[in-house]
Amino acid sequence: MVDIHEVPAVPEMDPGGDARLGWFLAGGLLIVIGWGLATILNVVAHAMAPATGTALGPVRVFPHWGLYGEVTLGIGLFTGLIGAGLIWLAYRSPEGRIVLPGYPY
Repeated sequence: MVDIHEVPAVPEMDPGGDARLGWFLAGGLLIVIGWGLATILNVVAHAMAPATGTALGPVRVFPHWGLYGEVTLGIGLFTGLIGAGLIWLAYRSPEGRIVLPGYPY
């Protein structure tokens, strides 16, 4: 007879790898999306727009800043800062193996 509470539901495995890889990928992706797309492309699109405005897909961009441009810039800066924080955490965390959440080390 086996006590169910002492038997793991999933057999043990050796995951291998480095847990910091996810921090690097997530941080880099947030930096590219936040600072690259939402901030730099936003500023360049407004700087290059003529006085009558230009259409970028469903959005019309004018040379002056509107609420949408300011909010996009703010979200982009915030997202990039989160990405930079994730990269910082990746450098500060020790090397280890990739494990699933809830997996005992």
